[in-house]
Amino acid sequence: MNKVLTVAVATMCMCAVVAGGSFAAEDKTGKKVLEKNSGEAAFKEHCAVCHPEGDNVVTPEKTLHKKDLGANGISKPADIIKKMRNPGPGMTTFDKKAVSDKEARAIAEYILKTFK
Repeated sequence: MNKVLTVAVATMCMCAVVAGGSFAAEDKTGKKVLEKNSGEAAFKEHCAVCHPEGDNVVTPEKTLHKKDLGANGISKPADIIKKMRNPGPGMTTFDKKAVSDKEARAIAEYILKTFK
């Protein structure tokens, strides 16, 4: 049963990435605007479905919180980008075509700044 749940969640995450859901903020008038250059917006678009609030719905022990990142040898933006480009089982691969180097760096910096 646990394996079925893991496969279902991983499939859901991949579908969300392929669908390319977008997250928006509101400007002063209340109009929705996408913050394309924001690490937060990019994180919400590409990562939040599997990592809500920095957690991990597929592999709960591998969260994006500083303690767990450190335990998994991740301490700087380059480490996160490397994991995005060549992840382990259960995580979608984010190649340069899916997420540019600039966007990947913004995501990595957002993760390190946000999930303490």
